[in-house]
Amino acid sequence: MNTKKNIGAQLALYPAPVIVVGAMVEGKPNWTLVAHAGTVAHSHLMLSMVKAHYTNKGIRETKKVSVNVVDASWLKKADQMGIISGNKTDKSQAFDYTIGENGAPLIDSAKLSIECEVDGNYELEGFDQFICKILATYADESILNEKGKINYHVFKPVLFEFPTYEYFLTGEKAGDCGKM
Repeated sequence: MNTKKNIGAQLALYPAPVIVVGAMVEGKPNWTLVAHAGTVAHSHLMLSMVKAHYTNKGIRETKKVSVNVVDASWLKKADQMGIISGNKTDKSQAFDYTIGENGAPLIDSAKLSIECEVDGNYELEGFDQFICKILATYADESILNEKGKINYHVFKPVLFEFPTYEYFLTGEKAGDCGKM
Protein backbone atom coordinates (compact mmCIF):
# COMPACT_ATOMS: atom_id res chain seq x y z
CA MET A 1 0.00 0.00 0.00
CA ASN A 2 1.37 3.40 -1.00
CA THR A 3 1.39 5.80 1.93
CA LYS A 4 3.02 8.67 0.07
CA LYS A 5 1.05 11.91 -0.18
CA ASN A 6 1.29 14.19 -3.21
CA ILE A 7 2.60 17.48 -1.75
CA GLY A 8 2.62 19.32 -5.07
CA ALA A 9 5.40 20.38 -7.39
CA GLN A 10 8.07 20.85 -4.71
CA LEU A 11 11.80 21.24 -5.15
CA ALA A 12 12.90 18.34 -2.95
CA LEU A 13 16.49 17.57 -3.96
CA TYR A 14 17.89 18.94 -0.75
CA PRO A 15 20.03 19.23 1.30
CA ALA A 16 22.76 20.45 -1.06
CA PRO A 17 26.26 21.87 -0.52
CA VAL A 18 26.47 25.53 0.49
CA ILE A 19 28.63 27.49 -1.95
CA VAL A 20 29.76 31.06 -2.38
CA VAL A 21 30.12 32.03 -6.01
CA GLY A 22 32.73 34.61 -6.97
CA ALA A 23 33.15 36.67 -10.13
CA MET A 24 34.91 39.83 -11.15
CA VAL A 25 32.41 42.67 -11.62
CA GLU A 26 33.74 45.98 -12.96
CA GLY A 27 37.28 44.99 -11.98
CA LYS A 28 36.48 43.90 -8.41
CA PRO A 29 35.47 40.55 -6.94
CA ASN A 30 31.88 40.06 -5.85
CA TRP A 31 30.47 37.16 -3.90
CA THR A 32 27.03 35.62 -3.47
CA LEU A 33 25.64 32.64 -1.60
CA VAL A 34 24.10 30.10 -3.97
CA ALA A 35 21.74 27.29 -2.99
CA HIS A 36 20.91 25.85 -6.42
CA ALA A 37 23.94 24.17 -7.94
CA GLY A 38 24.91 20.73 -9.10
CA THR A 39 26.78 18.53 -11.50
CA VAL A 40 25.62 18.12 -15.09
CA ALA A 41 28.55 16.03 -16.33
CA HIS A 42 31.93 14.90 -15.03
CA SER A 43 33.42 18.03 -16.59
CA HIS A 44 30.67 20.60 -15.91
CA LEU A 45 28.51 22.00 -13.16
CA MET A 46 25.46 24.21 -13.17
CA LEU A 47 24.80 27.33 -11.13
CA SER A 48 21.18 28.42 -10.94
CA MET A 49 21.15 32.06 -9.86
CA VAL A 50 18.44 34.71 -9.67
CA LYS A 51 19.05 37.02 -12.65
CA ALA A 52 19.02 40.16 -10.48
CA HIS A 53 22.20 39.13 -8.59
CA TYR A 54 25.02 41.61 -9.12
CA THR A 55 27.46 38.70 -9.48
CA ASN A 56 25.57 37.48 -12.56
CA LYS A 57 26.64 40.63 -14.40
CA GLY A 58 30.29 39.72 -13.92
CA ILE A 59 29.72 36.09 -14.85
CA ARG A 60 28.00 37.12 -18.08
CA GLU A 61 30.77 39.60 -18.95
CA THR A 62 33.89 37.62 -18.03
CA LYS A 63 32.58 34.04 -18.43
CA LYS A 64 34.75 33.19 -15.38
CA VAL A 65 33.39 32.10 -12.02
CA SER A 66 34.55 30.42 -8.84
CA VAL A 67 32.60 27.97 -6.71
CA ASN A 68 33.84 28.08 -3.12
CA VAL A 69 32.53 25.21 -0.99
CA VAL A 70 31.62 26.27 2.55
CA ASP A 71 32.58 24.40 5.71
CA ALA A 72 31.70 25.33 9.29
CA SER A 73 34.87 27.43 9.74
CA TRP A 74 33.51 30.25 7.57
CA LEU A 75 29.76 29.57 7.41
CA LYS A 76 28.78 32.77 9.25
CA LYS A 77 30.65 34.96 6.77
CA ALA A 78 29.34 32.94 3.82
CA ASP A 79 25.77 33.34 5.09
CA GLN A 80 26.19 37.12 5.02
CA MET A 81 26.83 36.94 1.26
CA GLY A 82 23.22 35.82 0.85
CA ILE A 83 21.89 38.75 2.86
CA ILE A 84 24.00 41.65 1.57
CA SER A 85 23.27 42.74 -1.99
CA GLY A 86 26.18 43.55 -4.28
CA ASN A 87 23.82 45.95 -6.09
CA LYS A 88 23.82 48.10 -2.92
CA THR A 89 27.06 47.21 -1.08
CA ASP A 90 30.65 46.73 -2.23
CA LYS A 91 31.44 43.15 -1.19
CA SER A 92 34.90 43.09 -2.78
CA GLN A 93 36.69 43.09 0.59
CA ALA A 94 34.41 40.54 2.29
CA PHE A 95 37.07 37.83 1.91
CA ASP A 96 40.79 37.60 1.40
CA TYR A 97 41.07 36.18 -2.08
CA THR A 98 43.46 35.04 -4.78
CA ILE A 99 42.89 35.25 -8.51
CA GLY A 100 42.96 31.74 -9.94
CA GLU A 101 45.06 30.67 -12.91
CA ASN A 102 42.08 31.32 -15.20
CA GLY A 103 41.00 34.71 -13.83
CA ALA A 104 38.26 33.92 -11.29
CA PRO A 105 38.52 35.18 -7.69
CA LEU A 106 39.00 32.34 -5.15
CA ILE A 107 38.18 32.72 -1.45
CA ASP A 108 41.34 32.02 0.57
CA SER A 109 39.44 30.64 3.58
CA ALA A 110 37.61 28.08 1.42
CA LYS A 111 39.32 24.72 1.68
CA LEU A 112 37.86 23.81 -1.71
CA SER A 113 37.41 26.14 -4.68
CA ILE A 114 36.50 25.28 -8.25
CA GLU A 115 37.39 27.64 -11.07
CA CYS A 116 35.10 27.52 -14.08
CA GLU A 117 34.42 29.01 -17.48
CA VAL A 118 30.81 29.52 -18.55
CA ASP A 119 29.89 27.46 -21.61
CA GLY A 120 26.30 28.64 -21.78
CA ASN A 121 23.33 30.13 -19.99
CA TYR A 122 19.84 28.69 -20.06
CA GLU A 123 17.46 31.39 -18.86
CA LEU A 124 14.42 30.12 -16.98
CA GLU A 125 11.76 31.89 -14.89
CA GLY A 126 13.94 34.74 -13.60
CA PHE A 127 17.02 32.56 -13.16
CA ASP A 128 20.28 32.20 -15.05
CA GLN A 129 21.35 28.56 -15.36
CA PHE A 130 25.07 28.94 -15.96
CA ILE A 131 26.59 25.77 -17.42
CA CYS A 132 30.20 25.91 -16.28
CA LYS A 133 33.19 23.92 -17.49
CA ILE A 134 35.54 23.03 -14.64
CA LEU A 135 38.99 24.45 -15.41
CA ALA A 136 40.77 23.87 -12.09
CA THR A 137 39.99 22.60 -8.61
CA TYR A 138 42.01 24.00 -5.71
CA ALA A 139 42.05 22.02 -2.46
CA ASP A 140 43.80 22.82 0.80
CA GLU A 141 46.30 20.05 1.53
CA SER A 142 44.65 19.49 4.93
CA ILE A 143 41.60 17.93 3.23
CA LEU A 144 43.48 15.64 0.83
CA ASN A 145 44.14 11.95 1.42
CA GLU A 146 47.41 10.16 0.67
CA LYS A 147 46.34 9.75 -3.00
CA GLY A 148 45.71 13.50 -3.39
CA LYS A 149 41.91 13.11 -3.44
CA ILE A 150 39.47 15.08 -1.30
CA ASN A 151 38.85 13.26 1.99
CA TYR A 152 35.25 13.97 2.96
CA HIS A 153 35.84 12.37 6.35
CA VAL A 154 38.09 15.39 7.01
CA PHE A 155 36.47 18.04 4.80
CA LYS A 156 32.87 18.37 5.86
CA PRO A 157 30.95 20.74 3.60
CA VAL A 158 27.92 22.45 5.08
CA LEU A 159 24.60 21.52 3.51
CA PHE A 160 21.62 23.81 2.92
CA GLU A 161 18.03 22.60 3.18
CA PHE A 162 15.26 24.33 1.27
CA PRO A 163 12.55 25.49 2.03
CA THR A 164 13.32 25.67 5.78
CA TYR A 165 16.57 27.59 5.17
CA GLU A 166 18.54 25.47 7.64
CA TYR A 167 22.19 24.48 7.49
CA PHE A 168 23.45 20.98 8.29
CA LEU A 169 26.88 19.47 8.76
CA THR A 170 27.74 16.39 6.73
CA GLY A 171 27.62 13.27 8.81
CA GLU A 172 28.81 9.75 9.02
CA LYS A 173 29.42 7.22 6.25
CA ALA A 174 26.28 5.27 5.26
CA GLY A 175 27.94 2.58 3.11
CA ASP A 176 30.07 1.90 0.06
CA CYS A 177 28.63 2.58 -3.40
CA GLY A 178 28.10 -0.63 -5.36
CA LYS A 179 28.78 -2.83 -2.33
CA MET A 180 25.53 -2.60 -0.36
